[in-house]
Amino acid sequence: MSEINTARQFWIRAPGRGEIVRAQLAPRQKDEVLVRTLYSAVSRGTESLVFRGEVPPSQYEAMRAPFQQGQFPGPVKYGYTSVGEVREGPEPGPNDLTGRIVFCLYPHQDVYCVPAAAVTPVPDGLPAGRAVLAANMETAVNVLWDARPSAGDRIVVIGAGVVGLLVAWLCRHMPGASVTVVDTNPAREAIAQELGVSFLTKPPRDANADLVIHASGQPEGLTSALAVAGIEATIVEASWYGSRSVLLPLGEAFHSRRLTLRSSQVGRLPPDRASRWNPRRRMQLALELLRDPRLDALITGESAFEDLPEVLATLSHDPAGALCHRIRYSTP
Repeated sequence: MSEINTARQFWIRAPGRGEIVRAQLAPRQKDEVLVRTLYSAVSRGTESLVFRGEVPPSQYEAMRAPFQQGQFPGPVKYGYTSVGEVREGPEPGPNDLTGRIVFCLYPHQDVYCVPAAAVTPVPDGLPAGRAVLAANMETAVNVLWDARPSAGDRIVVIGAGVVGLLVAWLCRHMPGASVTVVDTNPAREAIAQELGVSFLTKPPRDANADLVIHASGQPEGLTSALAVAGIEATIVEASWYGSRSVLLPLGEAFHSRRLTLRSSQVGRLPPDRASRWNPRRRMQLALELLRDPRLDALITGESAFEDLPEVLATLSHDPAGALCHRIRYSTP
């Protein structure tokens, strides 16, 4: 029986205010694993919206994280990127996870118990510090499935955040594809080059793109996505705006060019995949895709868990070019 009976948890007490509290840890059930967290990460897009209290009431249920506690706008324990070591598990057997490094869609917390089926083993050779990108990679894979790029496509990705850069990195493996990432922040160019994709600070003129993926999180970016799409092209919207309204110029060339605007959301598998895939298989794929060490370029900062309230307050209002910000836990 474990001697660990308390945990430190990060809670959003009210919009714009977070704190770390100590709470009682329920005894581990026989089908559960006890995980000691090594790293978590801040989702600068969704998590910032949650921290600012910008989840619309109509989406409270849809936006629940798997192990969320509390309710929007707060108090709420929210997050979905946790990498840790299994300290205890079910009785030893062929699927024993004790001692394994695993990924879990769990909020920021230093130790926790979850059903063994809720964790995914991190592949051998994948550093735990890079595995925090798994939730972003899972989203990028789902975007790719929704976008359906083809060989030789001219592909433009608007927004060089973590998801946008991962989507571009995946698309560049398509035979003959030309991939360009667009972002107003010129500092993102070095990271795009590290990942092997072209970069521009303004949408390309006469792009005539076969496929456009929007991931900037800004309505102006979606307007740019419509502008660079070629006739009969598809624009995949990967951004989520929370409670903000989006104004689009659908009265201009949108109809005459017969454009398709398609949403993508990681909470649902595309219909043509749902009969063969499930979230666990998708997460296993996401972790395998993270083996490339060049993806470390997406991790632009790291802080101690104790500093998370101040870190998230800063990132949610002034990200200053941050991409994935990793949270480091002490591991006694």
